[in-house]
Order: sequence, then C-alpha cells, then structure tokens
Amino acid sequence: MAPSQQKALFLDSKFGKFILDTTDVPKPGPGEILVKVKAAALNPLDWKIQKYGVFIEKFPAILGSDMAGEIKQLGEGVTGFVVGDKVLSQGAFAANKTMFLQQYAIVKPETLAKLPSNMTFEDAATIPLGLTTAYLDSLPNPLISGLNRLAGESLVVLGGSSSVGQFAIQLAKLSGFSHIVVTSSLKHTSFLQSLGATHVLDRNASPDMLITEISKIVGSIKYVFDAISTPETQKLGYSLLASGGRLVLVLPDAVENKMAEKGVSLVFGTVDNPVNQDALLLLYKNITGLLADGAIKPNRVEILKNGLGGILVGLAKMERDLMSGVKLVVKPYETCSCLWMKLTSKAALVYGV
Repeated sequence: MAPSQQKALFLDSKFGKFILDTTDVPKPGPGEILVKVKAAALNPLDWKIQKYGVFIEKFPAILGSDMAGEIKQLGEGVTGFVVGDKVLSQGAFAANKTMFLQQYAIVKPETLAKLPSNMTFEDAATIPLGLTTAYLDSLPNPLISGLNRLAGESLVVLGGSSSVGQFAIQLAKLSGFSHIVVTSSLKHTSFLQSLGATHVLDRNASPDMLITEISKIVGSIKYVFDAISTPETQKLGYSLLASGGRLVLVLPDAVENKMAEKGVSLVFGTVDNPVNQDALLLLYKNITGLLADGAIKPNRVEILKNGLGGILVGLAKMERDLMSGVKLVVKPYETCSCLWMKLTSKAALVYGV
C-alpha cells in the first residue's frame, strides 16, 4: 500500500522558485495506475519552463517527464499490468499527478511499458521523452517506415550525444540509413559509433568546415535532425540541405530566409498532444521488446544525490551546459528533508536558482 502523503518538488509560480513540499499521494481513477517513482530523469525542458515561463500556466506545478518505477495500485478496468510490475512512462503536463518529480504519480496504461528483467530503474528513466521526441519525427522511425527501409539514404544528426540525438541515431540505424553522420564532442566518438553513427564530426568545428566534411562523406543531404536547435545549429542544418530536403527541429523554428524547396518541421514528444496518440500507442507497445533485444539502449546515467533535493544543482548544471553525453537522474524516495535548506541556499547563491 502507498502512504497518504509524499514529498514533491513544486515550481511555485511562473518564473518562480522550486520548493520541496509535502502533498497527497494521488489515487488512481478508472483506467489509471499509481506508481512509485523509483527514478526520474531531468530534461532541459525542466529549467526552460522555469526560466522562460513556457508550457505551464497552472501553479504550483510539478515537473518531470521521465520516470521508471513500480506499480502500487491499479484503477478500475486496467488490464495487462499487475501490482509490482516494473515500468517506465512519460509525464503528461495536464496535471501535477501525472508528472514525476515526486515520489508517487499517476500514469495511463497506453503510455506505460514494462522493463526488461536486466534493466535498472535508473537506466530506464532516461528513455521516455528522448525516445518519443526522436521517434515522432517520421525520418528515423522504423516502426512506421519499417526496418531497413531507408538503405542507401543518409541522415545528419546535430547534437548526437544529447539524449534525443542518441535515440535518433539508434532509430536511424534500425531504419537502415547507410550513412548516419553526427556532430558531437569527439570524446563520445566510440560510444556514438556503438549506437550506430557511421561518422562523428567535432561539434566545435566551424560551420564551413562541417559543411565541407559532411559533403565529402555523403554528398547531397536530404535529412537533417537537429537535436540541439539553437539558432546556430538550425542555420547549419538548413545550409546542409539539398533541394527537397527537410530539417527537423526540437525547438521553435528560427531559420531565416527559408526557401520553398527546403522543408522545416518541429517535433515535440509530448503525450498531451492528441495528434501524437496513435504513434505513441504503437511505440509503447514495442518499447519493451526493443529494449530487451538491445535494439534501443538507454542514455548513460549520472545519479544526483539526495533525491528531489539534488534537482536544483542538476538543473543549474544543464542550464550552464556543463553536461555532455549523460542523463541526470534522481531517486525521489531517497529525498532527505534535512538537507534541502542547505542545498537550496547553496544553489541560490551559486547558480541564481
């Protein structure tokens, strides 16, 4: 049985402060499942919501889009899962109870998948949002286009060591792309090649040098997935495209002087968008098998200490671009209230959180 109260991290207002507080453990309604959040991953979106005031309008708000945990209670009518199942899921912004920077949360069976027996909660928590974002783009999508259907084609992934970039590489490999050229810090070369990258180029090289090198490798470019999507990377990605090509972004379009023969599209892997529902149903039916077979591998993990109490420092590290090639993960059930004030004070002083 779950307790009646839990710890949760709240954003108190738009552009506000994060506050650790006690709140009720939600009860699952019909068609819902209560899970104990054993591991939750942080995403750049979490600090951007606070800094830029985007996506969330109702406060206080609980954030956190990635979770792995254990089923504690089934709502009426739920089938296919039992209490004790180890699962992963993606948060829905519609309500606090369906986000994961808390110790217990509500999930829907449609966006829930069981963990393979050999996968830890910490590894599994790195998967949902990053995989969904890469998957909802129709380019590297083997579940829609079919396995090995894009043999002979080439894909460029800007930001290959990012969470989304890693999953884009793996999906592209399953789709059969003959060349998967990625930009990244070169220290990640071997790792990205193990995921399926055929060429790894230095992200710090000049745009002109990258354009020259990529053209030498693949010639004409029809597909670019920009997993970073700063104005600079968007400009580079668009410059790489040949006529008829398409640039996929994970942040709003900032490309200037666009031409009719080059396409730009935005992908956002939210489960709240009804347009995504059919594709996500297909994905979550297949995640367990893809993970069990090793076809999809999780991100590498860095665990933050003190559960929810470690999140402020983690968000500040991401905002300052101090993370590379790993996903920050917390264990909410390890939260120690006695350390929260110390961490809050330090983070506010050093990082301006």
